[in-house]
Amino acid sequence: MKWQQLCSYLLLEYTERERASIPRAALLDSQPQIRHCSHNKREPTVRVVAVSHPPPLRYISVSKGGQITVWNSSLHILKTVGLAEDPTEEVANTRRFRGWTTDAVYMGNVHKVAISTDCRDLHFVNVSTGSVFEDVHLFGFRSVPTALCYWHDVQCPERPPLLLLGDEKGGIHLMWFLNPSKGLFKNPTKKEKGPQRIFFPDLGEHSNMVSYRYIPNIHQEPVNRVMFEPSTNVIMSSSESDNTSVVFMSVSLKQEPYIWKLKQGAKCFDYNTSLQLMVTGGCDRMVRLWTRFVTARPVATLLGHRTAVLDVAIYQAVGQIFSYSRDAELRVWDISFHHCLKTVSLQFPCMQPGRIPEHSNFPFLLLSPPLPEQTQPHLVVGCKDYMALLNLAVRERGRGGWLADEGKEPGLSGPALSCALYNPTLRQVVTGHADSSVSLWDVETGKRRLRICNAHGEDELTCMTLDSSHRRLITGACNGTIKVWSLLNGLNLHKLEPVTNSEVTAVTCLHDNRLLAVGWSQQITQYDIAGAKDLYVKADMSWKSRGVHKSDILAVGQCSSLGVVATASHDGEVIIWRLETQGPLLHLRKETHTGVALPVDSLLFLQHRAGNRKFRNRGVLVSSQAGCLCFWSTTGQTHSYGQFYAPEQQGERVLSLSSDQPKNTILVSGDTTGWLQIWDISHFALDIQHEPVCERPPLLQCWKAHNRALVSVEVLEVADRLFVLAASADGSAGLWTNDGDHVGSFGQEVMWDISDPATYQRETQSNPGEDTAGRTESDEVGSSKVQNKTPELTSSSQTSQEECCSEVSSTSTAENDHHQPKQPMYLCEDFCQTVASCHQGRCLFDHIDHNNHR
Repeated sequence: MKWQQLCSYLLLEYTERERASIPRAALLDSQPQIRHCSHNKREPTVRVVAVSHPPPLRYISVSKGGQITVWNSSLHILKTVGLAEDPTEEVANTRRFRGWTTDAVYMGNVHKVAISTDCRDLHFVNVSTGSVFEDVHLFGFRSVPTALCYWHDVQCPERPPLLLLGDEKGGIHLMWFLNPSKGLFKNPTKKEKGPQRIFFPDLGEHSNMVSYRYIPNIHQEPVNRVMFEPSTNVIMSSSESDNTSVVFMSVSLKQEPYIWKLKQGAKCFDYNTSLQLMVTGGCDRMVRLWTRFVTARPVATLLGHRTAVLDVAIYQAVGQIFSYSRDAELRVWDISFHHCLKTVSLQFPCMQPGRIPEHSNFPFLLLSPPLPEQTQPHLVVGCKDYMALLNLAVRERGRGGWLADEGKEPGLSGPALSCALYNPTLRQVVTGHADSSVSLWDVETGKRRLRICNAHGEDELTCMTLDSSHRRLITGACNGTIKVWSLLNGLNLHKLEPVTNSEVTAVTCLHDNRLLAVGWSQQITQYDIAGAKDLYVKADMSWKSRGVHKSDILAVGQCSSLGVVATASHDGEVIIWRLETQGPLLHLRKETHTGVALPVDSLLFLQHRAGNRKFRNRGVLVSSQAGCLCFWSTTGQTHSYGQFYAPEQQGERVLSLSSDQPKNTILVSGDTTGWLQIWDISHFALDIQHEPVCERPPLLQCWKAHNRALVSVEVLEVADRLFVLAASADGSAGLWTNDGDHVGSFGQEVMWDISDPATYQRETQSNPGEDTAGRTESDEVGSSKVQNKTPELTSSSQTSQEECCSEVSSTSTAENDHHQPKQPMYLCEDFCQTVASCHQGRCLFDHIDHNNHR
């Protein structure tokens, strides 16, 4: 490798690592639910607040003209009321609210909504019951309240709550309610019709109920936002003043205030206490991030908006920021990387081409955790007389097709696994999940190193393999797509041309990096990924496979020392192909008394035997068919070298096989009940058996590895010891020693050291006595593991090959009712059960009930 190539590679890798670490936007909807506020009379909604008491969650919107609308959680209108009439009007039918509202805030502990107007007054609306009515009208302020904030101590309700009002003159009013359980103000001496009216200069008469204070001239322009930080007693406010854009000041005024100066001021800001982070937006179209105590320069300036930024909000749960501009554009930013994750142009019906829609000063309502039960986080955005609701993710989501965060998303109970394999070069375990994600785990510790999300979009990942260099991963999906990934940085290197949109069931890579793919197309498709430089790689249909298989191909295996490839189909046929001619060489089929073929679930070449001149003509290929493991020879006159039934229970299937390929002394099988068996095959299937019997080879180990079907098992050698990787449909993948000790499950909180047995979990996952009902006495396992156990075969148990096949073909209907309705139903002689077979093993365990086979 040249120096320039190395530098280019490193630059690409670290560039992609940085890009890959960026999470996906928290927005779950590309376009939100949009509702029309029909009672607004075409006036904009000033503010939307969420009311959680009494349950369920409701929204209350306040229009510019004073119309109050109550919505349910699905944004359907429940009722609407108007602010109280003006009592100075002489004619009753003309008494209506004639001003404009400026802001509204929900007062959670007293269940009221405070609404400020440009009439220099404050309306307190009671929302504690199903009915909504105004009960207090405080009027006669010296200036117009323009922004509101309310705080109350949830942990200590006896502390007086605080209502803050920013006004048009740049000052802030503070009102502490001293006895909110009895009311906000003193009860009137005589009962009035309508709400209680209190003249602001007379507020001193209510000194036993409310304490008032005014701080003038904080800003040189009207206050447009006000917040309160209770832990430090700091008031935070903003305005469009250049010299006092944002001010943090202590309530006691004993400390110097922190003042941020921005050109054209700030139209909005948000502050998060735990992050010590402030975000501002304004007419300069920039979103700025600031630390709590540095006012000179921002941490970052986020560019992208084309019009003035009207509102910003920090969504701490996923570390993201929402910003909204006057042209109805919503942007999602990542706090850590300062990247724009997503841009959504909200299509409100009120928008007209070439015109900017009318907005209020407070378009956002962000509901983030903690939330009431059965309430998901979401964002409500207002534009004129319309509202949009966008659902949000609860936790951080990985970026599609790239590295996701290494947070503690446990691999113990995640999405169902569809496949798993071991990479001996990188010493990593790769797991493929049904949700189209791929995870890479360090085999020596169990820690996740890389995660690729949405590898095939929304389609299920079905199979995968490594290239000959073990630096690239090839994945196939149920929609027919095949992709090549870099295992170093998660980059999608190639997209292979799909032959059809039908499922890819298996892929294998030859020594020269020619990739073979099989599936429901019933053909072998070849791809040359060795010298591919383009993203898209064309399919090579040179294999003479059209019409050879009469049913869908479920498994593939290859043996370079024999120069052959084996494929197995749904109708039970195994075909051996010559690599040199790319044509069929041999057809193998295991017949039954019923004459009904059973699907082959797995194929395994015993590479050591195939490479040994003494054994290459013996049983070198193992196939799994309805639980029977059949040993085949691909040369000579005789091809069947024996078979036996492997699962611990009757009527189960073996979905995965593995062996210690340097020696081929053991065979590992995993069945649909989660049991894992290790067989001694050092002397099995080496002699021709003229009358094949169901005699098992010595059973070295047997334990319940998982609660559901094992989709992948693999023997691997690490630190001069043999281990067994087991992946299950229950969403977990575990590592075991060849003696049956549980090393651990990938994704568990406590890491292990594979060279130190003291860090292993050791305990097996279940008592086999719970799941061994129905096994014969000779097969009974009394503990979690069986050592050096050879089943004792009575004369009655030495049945013929056909009887074994009939016995094991009784899989449950529930395991097989998901795919391929065109396949016939078949009847098993011994159990008289109908079985609808499926295309591949993963369909067998979606709804398995181990104790009651339906």
